[in-house]
Amino acid sequence: MAQTDNKKFFENLTGAGKAIAVLTSGGDAQGMNAAVRAVVRMGIYVGAKVYFVHEGYQGMVDGGDNIKEATWESVSSMLQMGGTVIGSARCKDFRTREGRLKAAHNLVQRGITNLCVIGGDGSLTGANLFREEWSGLLAELVEQGLIDEDAAQKYSALHIVGMVGSIDNDFCGTDMTIGTDSALHRIIEVVDAIMTTAQSHQRTFVLEVMGRHCGYLALVSALACGADWVLIPEMPPEDGWEEKMCQKLSAKRAGMKRLNIIIVAEGAIDRNNQPVTSEHVKNLVVQRLGFDTRVTILGHVQRGGTPSAFDRILASRMGVEAVLALLETTANTPACVVSLRGNQSVRLPLMECVQMTQEVQKAMDEKRFEEAVRLRGRSFENNLRTYKLLAHRKPESELPHSNFNVAVLNVGAPAAGMNAAVRSAVRVGISEGHKMFAVSDGFEGFYKGQIKEIKWADVGGWTGQGGSLLGTKRTLPAKHIDKIAEQMRMNNINALLVIGGFEALECLLQLYEARSSYEEFCIPLCMLPATISNNVPGTDLSIGADTALNAIVETCDRIKQSASGTKRRVFIIETMGGYCGYLASVGGLAAGADAAYIFEESFDIRDLQSNVEHLTEKMKTSIQRGLVLRNENSNENYTTDFIYQLYSEEGKGVFDCRKNVLGHMQQGGAPSPFDRNFGTKIAAKAMQWITKKLNDSYRKGRVFANTEDSACLLGMRRRAMVFQPVVQLKDETDFVHRIPKEQWWLKLRPLMKILAKYKTSYDVSDSGQMEHVVLNRPKESEAMAAI
Repeated sequence: MAQTDNKKFFENLTGAGKAIAVLTSGGDAQGMNAAVRAVVRMGIYVGAKVYFVHEGYQGMVDGGDNIKEATWESVSSMLQMGGTVIGSARCKDFRTREGRLKAAHNLVQRGITNLCVIGGDGSLTGANLFREEWSGLLAELVEQGLIDEDAAQKYSALHIVGMVGSIDNDFCGTDMTIGTDSALHRIIEVVDAIMTTAQSHQRTFVLEVMGRHCGYLALVSALACGADWVLIPEMPPEDGWEEKMCQKLSAKRAGMKRLNIIIVAEGAIDRNNQPVTSEHVKNLVVQRLGFDTRVTILGHVQRGGTPSAFDRILASRMGVEAVLALLETTANTPACVVSLRGNQSVRLPLMECVQMTQEVQKAMDEKRFEEAVRLRGRSFENNLRTYKLLAHRKPESELPHSNFNVAVLNVGAPAAGMNAAVRSAVRVGISEGHKMFAVSDGFEGFYKGQIKEIKWADVGGWTGQGGSLLGTKRTLPAKHIDKIAEQMRMNNINALLVIGGFEALECLLQLYEARSSYEEFCIPLCMLPATISNNVPGTDLSIGADTALNAIVETCDRIKQSASGTKRRVFIIETMGGYCGYLASVGGLAAGADAAYIFEESFDIRDLQSNVEHLTEKMKTSIQRGLVLRNENSNENYTTDFIYQLYSEEGKGVFDCRKNVLGHMQQGGAPSPFDRNFGTKIAAKAMQWITKKLNDSYRKGRVFANTEDSACLLGMRRRAMVFQPVVQLKDETDFVHRIPKEQWWLKLRPLMKILAKYKTSYDVSDSGQMEHVVLNRPKESEAMAAI
């Protein structure tokens, strides 16, 4: 392990002489294969032997061909497959000591003392018990004459690292479990499809989603599609909920809404811990309202299909981290789980997480429902709070009256999730007592006076719409500052929420600088980053980037599949992003690319030659298809055509080449669940900040805010949602190339190279710290509340 300037790199980190076994256990989840692939390739990369354990713990108990050594090629083409290729099974035998004794014997025979378990809390608890009994099991095997003393001595310690694979996201200590995002994709696809048929016939649909003990999928999908009612086990509705629900559905119909959506978690209960079924909800609506009502039970559809970009990246990062954890572990290191907090991977003591997870169930059983929600974590709490805020409109008499006017507008190129952010901002603003105004066509519409009041019902159904319904332009305000100030005065605008990309940052800076000449801009100004390029300083993620990544990954899957069964072929694919290489790099990691050329990491003809040779070697020995991504502005001379022609010429006789420019398909489409929820949550937080600033700066009958911290960008930084004054972001920005000077995702590039078999340097400074599960996490984890 090399150490420089307090940074840790693994150049020569070795797994030589170590054997790692990887297994998937319990219910399958999309992304498990990506995790298996990462463990196998990272293990082999550091020189360890890696074994597949087929059929989960059952395979470990049965031994034989169920435990096979893995090769680099054996995990090719796994990344895009759903389920688990190595199989999973519920295993009664492993629950007995006799079964665990057989499993121990099978592992010792192969010299395996490192176990990577991908599964839920039951699977991980089983692994921990196995580890605790290990020395006793070995002693018993020696006693029975099945192994000798030397073997018992040599393999005296079993090391375990867990990764949580569960679509329910029911494991405490991690913000997202492998499979959750893909399950949300399946649910949202179904809800979007159902909405069109429901609208045609004025129907009510009751959708039952998975989640026997956890309402995460139901809650987040309700938030992502703007459902009228949601029923989850952690927070059963108050007594008399039936009447309230029917009143709400009836009011929606009276307000000219043609459909109603109710989402029910399969484990939904009432306050007396009695189950509330989807059939029961349907009967209620039919009997009390007479609405045409249908039930759709999604069932195992939610477990199926290809993993989303998010799950592939999460599983790949966790798989690499798991191998690092196994290599660094000692006999005294407790079994740990590698998980995600914010956008950082962390290690947590396995049993702390399991105990916290069990506490949630205990709280529900004892009817301590508020406690159960709190134990689920800040992310779950925030989701529930935001859903209540946006779904249930208070009567006019209960709303505060602020007399403030707040305008919302989109700036720059459209990004999926912008509409979800606008809907959230409008509804939260109205709930806070403000009058909300929508500006069409960005600042161009602003100076032309295209400003009108927008009401609660006007933004109904906006969450799932792609593009920008308000209209958006790249026009900056400086040219028309006089007219914009005049419109601000005429409409008495007291605060401004700007949703957009790099242009939005430039707009806010121009408005801030205009404050010295125009008092109209001495008001709270807030910007939300929304761009597929993810090139805005002050935030690690932007609204729209996840949807674009999914479009890229889906297309790459299809392109790769087009060559299956044909001769060897390499695809050169150009992505968008301006000078920012986020889409090419992270898309490359998610799609299993062999190389990704970006502006931030300069390359020359020698690098291109080396890449071609590397691919040629791989093509001769194993793989059939290669994938190379290129960011559109990565180099003015090494264009997509140039790279295509180079690969075509150099690969003659080994592979042929095809090129694709993905273009604007990356910008279109319905927003992903992540972008819908990120947009919704970040806009709600921004409006609450605006309300506070308005109240703090209201003096002598008017708003006056002239400080740096009254013109902010709200972004996600590592694990925190942070308001940063835009003036302070100037030093962090490369305005010529329209990118931040430092970008966190560059640390992920070595992962792509390692998984593509390149020798590379990898900074692991952020790894290796064992953290603890805290009941009330500090505000930092609000970052993932966005999901």
